Amino acid sequence: MQTLINTFLVVLASIFPVVNPPGSALVFLGLTSKMKPSIRRALARRVAVNALLVLLCSFLLGAVILQFYGISIAVLRVAGGFIVAVSGWKLLNEGSHKEIEAPPDAEPLWDPLSLAFYPLTLPLTTGPGTIAVVISIGISRATFTEPAEELLFIVASLAAIAVIALAILLCFSYADRIQRILGQGGTDIAVRLSAFILFSLGVQILWSGVSELLISVLHPGSIPAVPKPMG
Repeated sequence: MQTLINTFLVVLASIFPVVNPPGSALVFLGLTSKMKPSIRRALARRVAVNALLVLLCSFLLGAVILQFYGISIAVLRVAGGFIVAVSGWKLLNEGSHKEIEAPPDAEPLWDPLSLAFYPLTLPLTTGPGTIAVVISIGISRATFTEPAEELLFIVASLAAIAVIALAILLCFSYADRIQRILGQGGTDIAVRLSAFILFSLGVQILWSGVSELLISVLHPGSIPAVPKPMG
């Protein structure tokens, strides 16, 4: 039981800062500030479910998919970091003001729920950076020699992923309360601060991937081109 708890805490600590549900909730609020509360809550539920599926697929099948296409984790980090940085830069310039020219009671010309997967789930909540981290965790399954240890690791990891999805649901569902507490000005500041952190995180992920690629060029064979198969 102690090993299960320790593994759960390690996996949770590895994924939670990258997903950052509280910070992502502020960005989510900025992107949905003109929507009705009922639509925002429906979006929050869909994003939580989508995030859960993305995390599960990344953990269970990520290494197999990358191996099939011959994509290294370093390249995944470069691509993911670039997308996250661009998303953060765009939101940093736009702030929480979205479609301010539209009347508050006007019906949107598009389905707001269509935003649930892109961009609210990918790349905003569980973007390429998160996928790279979760795939790295999933690949570590191959390091266990005993089936019992591997099963314990899988159970603890799945529990941590479920907690992350629950945190996303709670933070996103009650994001409007944050807006009422902070006010419009405070919300805009918080969204821009979160956007800057998102941009910085994207740059960090990008640099991590570039560093690994440079090391692989300077020292061939030090980093595998594609992840090892699981099991």
